[in-house]
Amino acid sequence: MQENQKDNLFDLGQMYLTGPDDRKILLLSVIGEIEGHENLSSSSKTTKYEHVLPQLAYVENSPEIAGLLLVENSIGGDCSAGLAIGEMIASISKPVVSLVIGDSHSIGVPLAVAADYSYIVPSGTMVIHPVRMNGMVIGAQQTYDYFKMIQDRILRFVSDHSRISKERMEELMMATGILNRDVGTVLVGEETIEEGIIDEVGGISHALNKLYELICQNQSCS
Repeated sequence: MQENQKDNLFDLGQMYLTGPDDRKILLLSVIGEIEGHENLSSSSKTTKYEHVLPQLAYVENSPEIAGLLLVENSIGGDCSAGLAIGEMIASISKPVVSLVIGDSHSIGVPLAVAADYSYIVPSGTMVIHPVRMNGMVIGAQQTYDYFKMIQDRILRFVSDHSRISKERMEELMMATGILNRDVGTVLVGEETIEEGIIDEVGGISHALNKLYELICQNQSCS
């Protein structure tokens, strides 16, 4: 592995793979907690959105990059940062395939569905729950209206980029009796396909083969 490849892998969680006709594919990992406008503790595994957004812009701009493979194992995090990353992924004109290898919880769900095609491993999970805020919250109507606005943005994004309806997504988000002393739904592997959120159960070989297929549909391959 070249030195700059090692630096990108350790610092940014990215590396380049070889696709059809030796074209480059960027592998980008989203792991741990999605960090937003505030820094988390140094002991936390995080994905920093200020690192991810420039990488996504580079994928779109670079003629050397033929596609993007997004590998996710995230517990969620900052809603604003997560939606920003999701919108960037969804707006890339080159083929994008996502693979959930462990968790895609909370605001991690929009990232997985933002791709052109999505996979989840059989043991992978998605946790869908209402929007929450950390720290002190003022219990006023305006606060609850703001929560609802953020929640509606997430519901709309997921339904626009998958086969699940906004209404069904909200039902899963507000379900009771599944999470201990909480509301929401846990979906495992095949259940995410049955609900229309993820496209297919599969692993890294499935995700890469699908990405190769989409690249050759987008650009002629020899």
